Amino acid sequence: MHAALGDPLRLLMVDHLTYGDASPSELGAVTGLATNLLAFHLGTLQDARLIRRVRSEGDRRRSYVQLRWDDGAVAALVEAIAAIAHPRAADRVPRVVFVCTHNSARSQLAAATWTAVTDIPTTSAGTHPAEHVHPRAIDVAARHGLALWQPATRDVEDTLVPGDLLVAVCDNAHEELSAAPPAQPLTRPAGAVGRGWLHWAVPDPVRTDTDEAFETALADISHRVTRLAHALNPTGTRA
Repeated sequence: MHAALGDPLRLLMVDHLTYGDASPSELGAVTGLATNLLAFHLGTLQDARLIRRVRSEGDRRRSYVQLRWDDGAVAALVEAIAAIAHPRAADRVPRVVFVCTHNSARSQLAAATWTAVTDIPTTSAGTHPAEHVHPRAIDVAARHGLALWQPATRDVEDTLVPGDLLVAVCDNAHEELSAAPPAQPLTRPAGAVGRGWLHWAVPDPVRTDTDEAFETALADISHRVTRLAHALNPTGTRA
């Protein structure tokens, strides 16, 4: 792992993946690498088990690169790099808006988790809001002591205000926003590759519609939320 990170370009890729996932083309835009060289460097990081690729749930022709946070050695190493690369908290953002397609599960759980760990304001929205929050999202939140304080779903276009930090927690929303970016000027955080917002490729638990799928999605969201909240406001993080 240390050898793989000895190259400045690979270190740059890992830095950009610390707070959000990215497609190979987005990483190519960041590094300026030609396709063949980008594939070589990504292969080196993958061979070192620092990253993995996941297929988009939206456009199946796309894939996204994400760090292997489930590996304790990777997590410890990347956290150490982040502490050196970003020794001070970023400028405090006025609000974080979590977005998924229907605003019925992942974005709701992300906002509830965010409220539990930091005092930075938050809300959630959808690109195509459902009529109501999914019952299993309500149940998994209750099991973990999280309050889904937003009882209704909301449309992202009616929710965003200038300065928001947008976090797309599903592939469909990220790809739709990429095709038609929001009109509002957004906060651009470290790790926002290409479009100016963060993308978390969290699998949709509604597709499987089991308690286990919702527990897995919440676990994925929780560790991402905690890491981002600490980066933005370390003194105000409660967990």
